[in-house]
Amino acid sequence: MLLRLLVLCLLLYLLVCVVIFLWQEQLIFFPERNQPGTRYVFGHPAEEVWLNAEGAQLHALWFRVPDPQGVILYLHGNAGSLRTWGAVAPELVAYQYDLLIIDYRGYGQSSGQIRREADVYADAEAAYAWILERYREDQVVLYGRSLGSAPATRLAAEHQPRMLILETPFYSLEALARRQFPWLPPFLLKYPLNVSASLGQVSCPVVIIHGTEDEIVPFADGERLSDRITAPLRFYPIAGGRHNNLATFPAYWDAITAALVQ
Repeated sequence: MLLRLLVLCLLLYLLVCVVIFLWQEQLIFFPERNQPGTRYVFGHPAEEVWLNAEGAQLHALWFRVPDPQGVILYLHGNAGSLRTWGAVAPELVAYQYDLLIIDYRGYGQSSGQIRREADVYADAEAAYAWILERYREDQVVLYGRSLGSAPATRLAAEHQPRMLILETPFYSLEALARRQFPWLPPFLLKYPLNVSASLGQVSCPVVIIHGTEDEIVPFADGERLSDRITAPLRFYPIAGGRHNNLATFPAYWDAITAALVQ
């Protein structure tokens, strides 16, 4: 009887592992789809543009200002679409920067689906290439929000932008998964998204903004990442800040102002 019970437990464990492996995209990415003709209204005019990535066509919003001092490439988190993420635009363009926000493949009106880690990085690389056709590289500010911190950091490691800003960044998705599912073997994860590994190769100035009460990505991840940085670093803890409410704190805008106002 004990042997049968052990075998049953093992089979159930293997079944759970298989299900998680096959369905991990549904556990990591939460895209919102937008129908063609969706209106994007955020209080500042935006031009819809289409970017060609390997295996997908990406939908993006390009916000412009007169005489910009640079451009921000904003790589958003794992949920939603441009329909909601575009709301960050009015505050950021007020610093006299143009702004490009992309939807990853499978999000919004972007075609394709994320099936491997390389897809996330390919989408960011396509956006960066598009920007470099229109701006000098020393004008480019990379902004990674949560999930977007992984492709933003990879871009900064492989290129020479003006600055890298990370909001609520995680050390790695693998580390987050180990905390939530310590009983799962790590080789099941197809998306390690190791921010820390890329961050050690970044040479441009880095800004990290992290809430001390972040319930999704622990504040300790931001602290650990800061230890990996050899480039000039400014770390801004937002006292009481959680994962999705930092913009409601004056200290957050103090950090953004310090980073973007020259």
